[in-house]
Amino acid sequence: MLKRCFYLVVCVALFAGCHKDDDDDKLVIGEDYVEKGVSGFSFDMVYVEGGTFRMGATYDEEPVHSVTLSDYYIGKYEVTQGLWKAVMGTGVEEQMEKAGESDLYGVGDDYPMYYVSWDEAQEFVSKLSELTGKKYVLPTEAQWEYAARGGVKSRGYKYSGSNTIDDVAWYAGNSETAAHPVGTKLPNELGIYDMSGNVCEWCSDWYSDYSDVSQTDPTGPSSGSCRVFRGGSWFNSAGRCRVSNRHDGDPGYRTDYLGFRVALVF
Repeated sequence: MLKRCFYLVVCVALFAGCHKDDDDDKLVIGEDYVEKGVSGFSFDMVYVEGGTFRMGATYDEEPVHSVTLSDYYIGKYEVTQGLWKAVMGTGVEEQMEKAGESDLYGVGDDYPMYYVSWDEAQEFVSKLSELTGKKYVLPTEAQWEYAARGGVKSRGYKYSGSNTIDDVAWYAGNSETAAHPVGTKLPNELGIYDMSGNVCEWCSDWYSDYSDVSQTDPTGPSSGSCRVFRGGSWFNSAGRCRVSNRHDGDPGYRTDYLGFRVALVF
């Protein structure tokens, strides 16, 4: 899986897409692509065609409301420890120490990064944008849920890609209390992995109650005390891994089951 998902490249390029002509590497809007040249690492981005969906479900996921999104790209996998080190120059051990912890829950270049705060995830996407010349960001909560549901290809699953959680997620029922290499369960309808398990994922929004008003490209409230994170993790029960489930945490919060994935806007 590591060889297939993240591979060493010989030359450092600043930009890469799905198609290459004689002069340039180009991102072709509407197709998945591979970003190359980040300190020798490549990573996959999945094109998400915009559309309208019903966001939310029960409890703090109410009221269910209509959201319309423009096209965007999102990471095929969670940010791995290898990619984090390529961009930030540090590893999961240093993040563990910052969190004041002494235990690791899966280590390796193809494991998801964790012990990352929202503030640090923002620093990562800023540096990644500088390295690539493109605008990488944390996904909004709406972008995250739409992608997890399968976008325009959604089949209405309870979890991201299936109604059977063991098919698509590492969670408390099968993880043996640790994260696993990314992409080792089945993907969802868009070909995205681990959106219902492995590690939870920071989103860009401040946390607040939903509104019942229809929205287009929402970015959440303008202020707040906690940030949203989504998706289940190796630590969570199946109920906490549903595509609509929400979590929140202080922007400086770090823990052993919390990481992130990137989005790209254009």
